[in-house]
Amino acid sequence: MSWYEIKNLQSAAQKEIPCLEFLTLKRQIIEKISEGCRVVQFFGDKIGNEVILYVVLADDEQSKLFTASSIFSGVNSFESITPEVKSFHLFEREFFEQYGIKPEGHPWLKPVRKGIAGISSEENQYEFFKMEGEEVHEVGVGPIHAGIIEPGHFRFSCHGEQIHHLEIEHGFQHRGIEELFLKNKNKLEFLLKLSESIAGDTVIGHAGTFARAIESLGNIDVSRRAIIIRTIALELERIGIHLGDLSALAGDVAYLTGNAAFGAMRTKIINSTMAISGSRFGHGLIAIGGVNYDINDELKEKLTQTLNKLEEDVELAAEVLFSSASVLARFEKTGVVSLETAKDIGLVGPAARACGAALDVRTDHPYDGFTLFPVHKFTLKSGDVFARAYIRYVEIIQSIKIIRELLESPIDGENKKPLNNLSPNQFVVSMSEGWRGEIVHTAITDESGQLKRYKIKDPSFNNWIAVALAVKNNGISDFPLCNKSFNLSYSGFDL
Repeated sequence: MSWYEIKNLQSAAQKEIPCLEFLTLKRQIIEKISEGCRVVQFFGDKIGNEVILYVVLADDEQSKLFTASSIFSGVNSFESITPEVKSFHLFEREFFEQYGIKPEGHPWLKPVRKGIAGISSEENQYEFFKMEGEEVHEVGVGPIHAGIIEPGHFRFSCHGEQIHHLEIEHGFQHRGIEELFLKNKNKLEFLLKLSESIAGDTVIGHAGTFARAIESLGNIDVSRRAIIIRTIALELERIGIHLGDLSALAGDVAYLTGNAAFGAMRTKIINSTMAISGSRFGHGLIAIGGVNYDINDELKEKLTQTLNKLEEDVELAAEVLFSSASVLARFEKTGVVSLETAKDIGLVGPAARACGAALDVRTDHPYDGFTLFPVHKFTLKSGDVFARAYIRYVEIIQSIKIIRELLESPIDGENKKPLNNLSPNQFVVSMSEGWRGEIVHTAITDESGQLKRYKIKDPSFNNWIAVALAVKNNGISDFPLCNKSFNLSYSGFDL
C-alpha cells in the first residue's frame, strides 16, 4: 500500500505523502476500508491550475493514520468512491462544490453549503426531493426557527403522521471560517480565538484541537500542568453539554422535574469552568503552548467538592429519569440507527457509541491527558433516543472520574511555553473527542512555514445524515425529540 503512516499530532513532511493516480488511490481506499479503516479527511488544496486531493484514513485499533494524495490537472471529473463506500458521500459532494471536479457516479450530488437559499446571485435555488401521491404531504421547517436556533431547513415528506423522507439542508450561513484562517495566517492568536467560534458550544474542543496542531508544527512540548488543565476543561465541557442535553430531552417529553434538575446541575458545571477561566464556556482558557489560567490548590478542592456532589445528584436524577414509564415510552425504539447504518455513514461520537460502534478519539488516538490516563469506551446497542440519552449519563459519570483522577495527580510545569516558528512544508492531523464526537483539524504549511491550507471537520459533518435516517417511519411529532438526541451544530457544519 502506497500510503504514508502517521499518528495523531505527528507532523509529516509533505514530500513524504505519496501522490497516486486517482484510480489507484480509489482502489487502495476501498481495500483499506474493507480491512477496517475509515475515512477521517478528504479535501482539496488548489495550487495554480492544479488541485491536490488529500485523503486521511484511520486505523483506530492500531492508533494509526494513513494519508495519500492525488493531483487533478486539467481534469473536471473522477470516479466516485461513494457507491462502494457510503461514508464518502458528503466528502465528495464538498470537494465538488469547492473545486468543480465532479465525482461521476455519485448517487445524489446535491449541494453541501451553496445553492440552497440562492443567497448569492451566482447560486440557483435548490429543488428539494419530492414524493408524489394524493395522500403525501410536505412539511417545511426553517430555516428560520424559534428561539436561538441557527438556520437550517428540514423538509418532511409524510403520509399522515408518518415520515417517509426527511431532507436536511444547510448553507444558510456563509461563514468562510476556513478562508479566514488563511487570510489571517500570520495572526496565530487571532486564529486561536477564531477556532473558539467554529462551534460556539465546543470552545474547548475546537480551540484545543487547533492549538495542538500549531504546537506540533512549532515543535512545542506542552507541560504536564497545561495538559492536565486542558483535559479537565474538555471534560467539564462534555459534562456541561451532556447535562444540558438531558435537561432538554426531559423537557421534550414533558418530564419537567428532570428538565429543571439537569438544567440546575449544568449551571454548577459551567460555573466551574468560569471559576478556572472567567468564562462559562472556556473562552480564553486554551493558549498556544499551554493554558492562560491555572488551577491552584484552593480551586482544586472546590472542583473536587462540586464533582462529588454532582455525581450523587446525577445518579439520583438519572435513576428516576430512566425508570419513568412515561419517559421510556417516548425514548425507547424512537429514532433507531443500526450499527450497520452507523458504520456505513461514518457516524461518530456518543451517537455512534449508542449504536454499538466503539469509536472514541480519547482512546483510539490519545492526546493531552488521555496519554496519561486511558479512557474506557462505553457502548450500547439499541441506537435509539434512549441509548443516546443513556450514553450521555454514562459519559457524565466517566468524565467526573477522569477529572477527579487528574486533579489528584501531580500538576507540574509552567502554564505556557513560547511559540516557535512553524516548520515549513509540513502536514499534520489534529484529532480530538469533543462532547459531540470526533473533531479533526488538518494543517498544511508552505515553504515559509505559514499556513497554506487549514481543513476543519466538526462531528456534525458526519452526523447530520443520521438524523434524516433515524426519523424515517417515525411519527413527525417525534422529530424534535429525535433531533435533540443528536444535538448537532449548524455553525459547525456551515464553515
